[in-house]
Amino acid sequence: MTTHSFVASSPHHRLTTNYDTLKIGLFGVGLDTYWPQFDGLQSRLLSYVQVVADQLQRPFTEVINLGLIDTPDKATQAGHQFRQQDVDILFIYVTTYALSATVLPVVQRTKVPVILLNLSPEAAIDYTSFNQLKDRARMTGEWLAYCSACPVPEIANVFRRAGISFQQITGMLHNDPSCWNQITEWIEAAYVAKVMAHNRLGLIGNYYSGMLDIYSDPTLQLITFGGQMIILEVDELSELKHQVTAEAIQQRIALFNQVFAIQADCPITELERAARTSVALDQLVDKYGLGSIAYYHKGTGNPANADTMSSIILGTSLLTGRGVPVAGEYEIKNAQAMKILDTFGAGGSFTEYYAMDYTDDVVLMGHDGPGHVGIAEGKTKVRPLQVYHGKVGSGLSVEMSVKNGPVTLLSVVENGQGELFLLVAEGESVPGPILEIGNTNSRYRFPMGARQFVTDWNSYGPAHHCAVGVGHIASKIKKLGQLLQIKTIQVSL
Repeated sequence: MTTHSFVASSPHHRLTTNYDTLKIGLFGVGLDTYWPQFDGLQSRLLSYVQVVADQLQRPFTEVINLGLIDTPDKATQAGHQFRQQDVDILFIYVTTYALSATVLPVVQRTKVPVILLNLSPEAAIDYTSFNQLKDRARMTGEWLAYCSACPVPEIANVFRRAGISFQQITGMLHNDPSCWNQITEWIEAAYVAKVMAHNRLGLIGNYYSGMLDIYSDPTLQLITFGGQMIILEVDELSELKHQVTAEAIQQRIALFNQVFAIQADCPITELERAARTSVALDQLVDKYGLGSIAYYHKGTGNPANADTMSSIILGTSLLTGRGVPVAGEYEIKNAQAMKILDTFGAGGSFTEYYAMDYTDDVVLMGHDGPGHVGIAEGKTKVRPLQVYHGKVGSGLSVEMSVKNGPVTLLSVVENGQGELFLLVAEGESVPGPILEIGNTNSRYRFPMGARQFVTDWNSYGPAHHCAVGVGHIASKIKKLGQLLQIKTIQVSL
């Protein structure tokens, strides 16, 4: 069960705010021959389509409802209309028997993911009342109002033969929470797919040398998810930093004190340094319309860049918490995973194995660098570090644990066949002692136990990084994978 609310992310994740809205195409199918034969059937079925249209409405959706398509000519026209409206996903409500010829032209022209709704108006026909109608024509008309299941095999056959991918939801129009939860998940998955297709991922710096598992093909990422990648120089961030005013620095320190729990041993000079870089980061994000970032720079040989990259963690944590997730170590794949989780409303924090705790049967996981302040258990602490382990420099860092409760881990994995797939697992963030080392770190328990989880997760060959978000949303991620037509693997229970 999902334990968070889906919230459409901030407009920073898109190329322009024209892409804030998910456009949903909807039509019902019927057969024009029926309307003069069975009085009231057409208007009744149209009312069912309107019920669906109303239920598809969200703050971030626009529903384009074309009513009943009941002839091949209307189907061709509908395909053009949906294409002109630039719909992102198509819901087809199979209200009664209809010819497959009234469906295929719409889908062929629209060329977006298709969800077939096989929804009966009630749980069952009232057989006693039905059989008391006596009038055979009235009886047939009543039956046809319940006949949504009839043409679905015909439509599915044609779609398969045409190479058209589709999904089905079978259930009831009313009083069927399971059915409508599936519809909600498809809407949310379609929204996430749209966000990814219009996201600008900023790449600042270069890879951490020697981490072969994190190297990724940027072109493959764009082919799979869409979007853009903007390659940026650390020098530009350093230049922006030098232009930040003293007033802006003080305002940012005030924000730090609101968001973080600043520890007493944090020098004011380090807070000022982090504030300057944070303001400059925001300017860089706004300049290029970035929706996510992957960064790393060793920071040697150029004092200005060294100062920038050693003071970046508080600013990147703020960005991550407001819908612009930032992955360290130039981990492009994980920036994508974090963006997916964040757009689903689950957060999305950078993490990796820290240690095994066999006594409590948990896996300790976390990472240095930015954390998602929106999914922290309590306020995120800021601590000074004399050394960034494995990296150059020193400065302020963040320490947090993910909120106790259900969590989902997600990894975007690049295999050896030039493909990406999604690896997902559901577990629980549990209370207990953590390593107070100025990094993000949490204790995670999994249904199969710590030993088996680690063995199973590793067997799929992910990079050593992954993203973690709150709530159990594996079912939504699987739907996203289906929309993107990439494999999704859930580590078994």
